[in-house]
Amino acid sequence: MSTQRPPTIDPRAAQRWQQMPPAPSPWLHEEVARRMEERLGWIKCQPTTWAHWAPVRGGLQAHALLAQRYPSAECYVAEALTEGVQYAAKKMAKPWWKPTRWNAAATQYAMPGEGAVQMLWANMALHMVAEPQALMAQWHRALAVDGFLMFSCLGPDTLQELRALYQRLGWPAPSHEFTDMHDWGDMLGAAGFAEPVMDMERITLSFETPQRLLQELRGLGRNLQPQRFSGLRGRQWLEQLQKEIQRSPLQITFEVIYGHAFKPAPRLTVRAETVLSLAQMRETLNQRKTFP
Repeated sequence: MSTQRPPTIDPRAAQRWQQMPPAPSPWLHEEVARRMEERLGWIKCQPTTWAHWAPVRGGLQAHALLAQRYPSAECYVAEALTEGVQYAAKKMAKPWWKPTRWNAAATQYAMPGEGAVQMLWANMALHMVAEPQALMAQWHRALAVDGFLMFSCLGPDTLQELRALYQRLGWPAPSHEFTDMHDWGDMLGAAGFAEPVMDMERITLSFETPQRLLQELRGLGRNLQPQRFSGLRGRQWLEQLQKEIQRSPLQITFEVIYGHAFKPAPRLTVRAETVLSLAQMRETLNQRKTFP
């Protein structure tokens, strides 16, 4: 499997983003998760164990939808940082007086072990990592044979309005480049997944003010582009940006990619076999040199 990093992602910037303190899930992430959860109705497999990958950013409201869909399934809540684990546990805790607390399936706030889950759910995470192939391999290890992956991420048409504005002003790109869904499908195959199915849709958000638009973008991620402006932007630059946004329709397009794939049984490697007669074998052995 290739371990080539996306050329427009700075690994250090990606790591800093992953280490940011936990915060409420962005509205867009929750909406995408809601739409992705509806797609589970197409899949007949009913997992008895599943993993919610990075739910704090991916959508804590979606976790309730998934728990409702699979009420008797054990769940792993997979957060990389201790702060994220604590935040998720606090937000997901059910009040002691609710009856559902006592008959709910077990929830483990830990990374799933090898082959531990039958479904892995990862919403809006893949486009913000520097080594997506390594992350896919981690997902593959966590899944049991015949288990399936459900994920979403942003595609290349995301932020097209902002990209055009930055280009017109001669500024570096406002974000790194996002990977095409066909490339994601190829990476899934290289990671060992089978039957990858990819599709996409565009979601356009409208905002009342430039300030509200920029606030929403800050919650969604950071600019991981290695060629981004290296210094701190000043107040004048921010004012200019807001004025330029105000002159345009206060809309931002997001290309959302959805994908799912299964983990197949490992293939047996059969070595080529050569059949020799007894006479041929004797002749071959006789031709070998003896020790001096």
